[in-house]
Amino acid sequence: MSSSLDKAALAQLFIDARTHNGWNKKPVPEATLKTLWDLARMGPTAANCSPMRVVFVTTPEGKERLRPALDEGNVEKTMNAPATAIVAYDTAFYDHLPTLFPHADARSWFAGNAAHAAETAFRNGSLQGGYLIMAARSLGLDCGPMSGFNPDKLNAAFFPDGRFKANFLCNLGYGDPSKLYPRSPRLAFEEACRIV
Repeated sequence: MSSSLDKAALAQLFIDARTHNGWNKKPVPEATLKTLWDLARMGPTAANCSPMRVVFVTTPEGKERLRPALDEGNVEKTMNAPATAIVAYDTAFYDHLPTLFPHADARSWFAGNAAHAAETAFRNGSLQGGYLIMAARSLGLDCGPMSGFNPDKLNAAFFPDGRFKANFLCNLGYGDPSKLYPRSPRLAFEEACRIV
């Protein structure tokens, strides 16, 4: 990589991007969701383990399956969002490592070590969830990530075999700027960082 993004791109990804709570009715096409995946999957993970799994909930039936798991404050905005990504992780992600990381026996690093596998799946699945948000913004989508849901209910409704576990939800679509809250402050470099 030899150059930085221009100011417009940085604004779209970071500076002007907001967490949306209200949505326009414009649907998110399936082709856009596929492009979103194709971008997000390219971000790095440990040993290319790629544990993130995503369910894009776009239908009224899917939204009704999701509704009982949502905290009360997240129901309306989720029901009105054109799409809701259930960002999950595969607890047995290591079964794919012979394909994803073929130059070493990486599967043996995790198989039979449930604690190490769970930590790796959660950490790298969360990392990939961040890539998903940035990929969505790069495609002109607005995002509303949230963690206000009952994971047991959600996993029972969408991942009943127990292999995948929900990490967080992210509403996707074209945000209604009139529903934005004022931007909250962020920590300054001196408050959050050190150079040693």
